[in-house]
Amino acid sequence: MEQHVFAWISQYGYPAIFCLLVLGIVGLPVPDETLLTFTGYLVFRGQLRLPLAFAAAFSGSVCGITLSYLLGRTFGIALIHRYGKYVWIREEHVNRTHEWFERVGTWGLTFGYFVPGVRHFTAYAAGISSLEYPRFAAYAYSGALLWAASFITLGYFLGERWQAVSKNIHHKAAVATIIAAVLIGAYWLWRRRRARSG
Repeated sequence: MEQHVFAWISQYGYPAIFCLLVLGIVGLPVPDETLLTFTGYLVFRGQLRLPLAFAAAFSGSVCGITLSYLLGRTFGIALIHRYGKYVWIREEHVNRTHEWFERVGTWGLTFGYFVPGVRHFTAYAAGISSLEYPRFAAYAYSGALLWAASFITLGYFLGERWQAVSKNIHHKAAVATIIAAVLIGAYWLWRRRRARSG
């Protein structure tokens, strides 16, 4: 799959970056981080221009995660009412998910981008739980901005070494995101306990 992605981006440039990221964010098996790192490498080589490459990556990510959110919001509850009992999901679980998003879950939309699989789930979950669009957009689009900028920049500065390093990208990104999530969770618990004691 990676070789096809490299060929499409090399041949079609910015439209390929946009379309592949839309499909990848929705949930198709597109190697998103590798795609972005390769894009940064092509910027390093002078085959792509940085502003246009970033615009294509950011807009593709935004469109993909918005589509996931809309699918969850449009079809999620109906599917749960019809099929939820078969997978032990009830509407009360959706309500709890909504409450979680209201408290701290929105940060999952931002940092979940850096964990493969999580970024797909959080958008659908946000839609299913009817998280308000302005809150969804603020956190999810910030995540898209950080995610696209991080991996394109990484590919640019790695240059010819990008492919050797990219093999460990998924693991390192997941570890870093888990650490960030633990720190955020610890801070939130500290704030909550402090508010109760005060």
